[in-house]
Amino acid sequence: MLFIRMLRRVGLSPACGCWTPILPVRFLGISPRQIPADANFHSASFSDTDHPRVLITGGLGQLGVGLANLLRKRFGKDSVILSDIRKPPDHVFHSGPFIYSDILDYKNLREIVVNNRITWLFHYSALLSAIGEANVSLARAVNITGLHNILDVAVEHNLRLFVPSTIGAFGPTSPRNPTPDLCIQRPRTIYGVSKVHAELMGEYYHYRYGLDFRCLRYPGIISADSQPGGGTTDYAVQIFHDATKHGKFECNLEARTRLPMMYIDDCLRATLEVMEAPAESLSMRTYNVSAMSFTPEELAQEVLKHVPEFQITYNVDAVRQAIADGWPMNFDDSNARKDWGWKHDFDLPELVTAMLNFHGSETRVAQAN
Repeated sequence: MLFIRMLRRVGLSPACGCWTPILPVRFLGISPRQIPADANFHSASFSDTDHPRVLITGGLGQLGVGLANLLRKRFGKDSVILSDIRKPPDHVFHSGPFIYSDILDYKNLREIVVNNRITWLFHYSALLSAIGEANVSLARAVNITGLHNILDVAVEHNLRLFVPSTIGAFGPTSPRNPTPDLCIQRPRTIYGVSKVHAELMGEYYHYRYGLDFRCLRYPGIISADSQPGGGTTDYAVQIFHDATKHGKFECNLEARTRLPMMYIDDCLRATLEVMEAPAESLSMRTYNVSAMSFTPEELAQEVLKHVPEFQITYNVDAVRQAIADGWPMNFDDSNARKDWGWKHDFDLPELVTAMLNFHGSETRVAQAN
């Protein structure tokens, strides 16, 4: 619903000059950002039988390309637009629509949404935990100021908005084993602080302006076809690269550091499922979602079953270890399973098999070439 107050003159004396709203008062709102007088809005509604028009920001990160592929299979290639501030690889550029988008440029965002009749927006632009600590001012701009632009565009154009959160939204005073949906959240990284901010702002916009905001707290996400991106859980991606190429891996976390994890296929499916869930089935707007929980030591033992010569050593990074020690060890995602039927497919053995099959075949091809 566009927050534009439409007026008509009532049947009173012309001298009165009185006006009254066409719409009942309960449908009226005040946009958090003033709408320009010359704004040219397009209808962005869709029915249950129509496909949504999708925009993905930060689309060249770990999850964006995979999500675009999943959504394009479901809604059609031309219905899903990837966007980023970086130049895409050729295979991504030719796989479907791609647009340059800077989330700190509000006008640019509005033009993309209006011109492409966007109805769903997945906001993946963010600096991750370890990278954010190295550049706090940039993380604050991208993760917080950029989010404000996204929220304002979404509420003005009646979008269904998905913003991912993370295990990083919890801190050392949160219950860790398990961590419920609702508990104390006092993270000690700018990444975590920005994610708590996103959760609360999204829920505020939902209750204040009627924004259809949906959020999942992701655990560590493990994917085969992307490089580690500076996150504390990225050791669980790097280990497969190194196991297949070198037969050994140096881990920057302690051997018994337990964290919740999820294979990317489960993550992307959960994201689509929560977006498609009927609004009336959602008892909350931010859910924990998880699949498994393991330590570097347990992951290495599972890798050894497939790569007998594999060796793991430990060179602990104090910054990343401190971050991990303040994060959940296990997620309680029972509300997601109850409300919209979440169920994961990949446990640790299936995860390791899938990752090694991918990287093993990739390595064999490289050696052959």
